[in-house]
Amino acid sequence: QVQVAESGGGLVQSGGSLRLSCVLSGTGFRPFAMAWYRQAPGKLRELVASIRFASGDATYADSVKGRFTISRDGAKNTVYLQMNSLKPEDTALYTCNRDEKYEEPYSWGQGTQVTVAS
Repeated sequence: QVQVAESGGGLVQSGGSLRLSCVLSGTGFRPFAMAWYRQAPGKLRELVASIRFASGDATYADSVKGRFTISRDGAKNTVYLQMNSLKPEDTALYTCNRDEKYEEPYSWGQGTQVTVAS
């Protein structure tokens, strides 16, 4: 059983940066792809970035392209999201899981809150 645990969120000013971490724990096979999602109050969950675990190939939502970078460290079973040039519109609860395009998700973690002040 694989669990995910997100961390690294916080309160930052517009233009600031944060680095989110997602630690995968437990036993099991590597995921095909991992993704960061976000959801703001009253909004639908949005796919922010996805990374193919084996190859490292990444894709991004248009809204974050050029500002966010997803990466993974297989040895540490960790997925990262480097977030630069943050905007108030990035404010959301960020969660990490298997990319739903390919696989059923793991059990969901608590997520990590990102708040960007204008």
